[in-house]
Amino acid sequence: MITKVIPEEQIIAVLKLIHKASKVAIVSHKRPDGDAIGSSLALYHFLYTQGKEATVILPDGIPGFFKSLPSADNIINYETRPDIAKKVLDECDLLFCLDFNFPNRVGDLENLIVECKAKKVLVDHHRNHGDFCDVTISHPEIASTSELIFRLICRMGYFQDMSLECAQCICNGMLTDTGGLAFNSNEPDMYSIFYELLKKGVDKDAIYRQAFNNYSENRMRLMGYVLYNKMKVYNEYHTAVITLNYKEMQQFGYQPGDSEGFVNMPLSIDHVFVSIFLKEEKDIIKLSFRSQGTFDVNVMAKELFGGGGHINASGAEYKGTMEETLKIVEEAIPKFYQKFRN
Repeated sequence: MITKVIPEEQIIAVLKLIHKASKVAIVSHKRPDGDAIGSSLALYHFLYTQGKEATVILPDGIPGFFKSLPSADNIINYETRPDIAKKVLDECDLLFCLDFNFPNRVGDLENLIVECKAKKVLVDHHRNHGDFCDVTISHPEIASTSELIFRLICRMGYFQDMSLECAQCICNGMLTDTGGLAFNSNEPDMYSIFYELLKKGVDKDAIYRQAFNNYSENRMRLMGYVLYNKMKVYNEYHTAVITLNYKEMQQFGYQPGDSEGFVNMPLSIDHVFVSIFLKEEKDIIKLSFRSQGTFDVNVMAKELFGGGGHINASGAEYKGTMEETLKIVEEAIPKFYQKFRN
């Protein structure tokens, strides 16, 4: 039996809002990953079974290897279709905010989200959260927002209505936010949920292959370049840092999602427990932090750059040059190593 995590009063509140709504908008964070896309499309498919007019809006495009998910082609990309996105948000009477904890995580959509007159529901699994929704379902102890969507649907009494398409999207989100069950995946409930998804007809292996083994030749060559030329290992501190600038990405015909998972690769080295990936994007440096064991990279991301996430997986952004960002990281590595070693 799957344990009850979401409080009953929140289940009832969301159920009432869905019953009253006719037009529902679903929004997730910029540079969406598998969990953001999976949870959004899962909720979209569930709402469809309930006769609701639902629309998924994302701040920017999705990686190519997620475009095969059911109804991914119905997602509204705010970058390319801002007028349609604004119209949807103006007309909706219920707005779900998935897989982000503060409005600034949605980039240029932030003002539209904050100013939206519809009732708002937050479903998220990151630490801390802003007070910008009418109902806030926040559980950092849960590995993915997609798992929370599964729990929400079941607790509202609609498991039987869950379509195969909805189940496939949930499976995608749960797999990708655990690295294919490689981390944050020791809770027995998670496997009970996978069992239920499999009974719906989900081909977990096919979803795994699509998410993790479906890259372009350019991406593979970029990976080799990064590992050989751009990874620096700080052996004394059991830490590795990878940098990737805009010029290098252009050299390899970079497409959204091509660097997905790069931050995890150094953790395969037997003595590396912390990995940090710095990627140049327009006028910012995007940082990804990963760790093993009790090394809390969430603290590192927050203290250095105001970022955050989870103990073993966090992110941040910095408005500066690659050189400036790398200097901050390198100076901090010994300090944080000593802090978490003791």
